[in-house]
Amino acid sequence: MPDIGSRTVLAFDFGTKSIGVAVGQEITGTASPLAALKARDGIPDWNVIEKLYEEWQPQLVVVGLPLNMDGTEQEVTQRAKKFANRLHGRFKVAVDLCDERLTTTDAKSMLFELGGYKKLTKEKIDSVSACVIFTSWVENQYGD
Repeated sequence: MPDIGSRTVLAFDFGTKSIGVAVGQEITGTASPLAALKARDGIPDWNVIEKLYEEWQPQLVVVGLPLNMDGTEQEVTQRAKKFANRLHGRFKVAVDLCDERLTTTDAKSMLFELGGYKKLTKEKIDSVSACVIFTSWVENQYGD
């Protein structure tokens, strides 16, 4: 198992229709978006997630925790926690939750800078949001 600071991390931006995915490297603090996963009422195709685990062999998983701007929980917060618990239960890899307030806004502005409105597809926004979640998690772990 790689040391803390040099792990491969899968990051998820949980949603009820789409789940953004990114793979990040702790050592560089950077992440790359992967194809977003379709979900039916928050339930993904677990076989697709299993393939992600096999391909990337993460030592840690980060799931974005959707909170209201005042820090209180919303309906989808519990569903994201349940998703995180299921990931841990199925794949036996540590899961960390990360406050994801404003990640979608950040992802939209990043995509817009890269190519204007034509880059703003829902799937791309979700997976770039997963990158932002990873980056935010790294910053919280190691400071600025």
